[in-house]
Amino acid sequence: MCELLAKTRPFAFASARQGLLAACLLAALMSPKASNAGVLSEDDLKKAEALKPLFANLMNDLVQTAKRPDVAAGDVSCVNSTIQELLQISDELASYEYLIGMDRDIAGFGDKNPMRDIVKFAVDKSNAILTGERKRLVQLSDQCARFPVASSKTQQVLQVIDTTTGILTGIRDRL
Repeated sequence: MCELLAKTRPFAFASARQGLLAACLLAALMSPKASNAGVLSEDDLKKAEALKPLFANLMNDLVQTAKRPDVAAGDVSCVNSTIQELLQISDELASYEYLIGMDRDIAGFGDKNPMRDIVKFAVDKSNAILTGERKRLVQLSDQCARFPVASSKTQQVLQVIDTTTGILTGIRDRL
């Protein structure tokens, strides 16, 4: 049991910064700096901006939970798996962040802004990724159901993914 704990703890310490950055990636996807060419409304920007602290707090919480000495090894292992899933989401969303980021470089098209279609595409693909990853996290949640701390943390991650998907769907519907 202690060997498992020793093996899983370094992951939490080594990836704390990377994990936090990865969790903020999706929030950065829709940040005002990435969208000041006018494709997204102010309301959409505010909603997207609200994702930053949500993701940052979530990743901080997961990393801190994995570091706690009073958390059982099984819980730590499941929390680390959850962190790895969030890192996977981040990796998969990276190219769509780039597409949305292009919006700030292309301006002056008015209602026929070609960035609208690019942002729609990126939002659609981001939602597809989040939906697929949500399924994987539900499976992880089922596997970690006997570990109360990990189970509650996985449920928090699922809530954040659902919230993010809802915000992106709302943005997509208005594009």
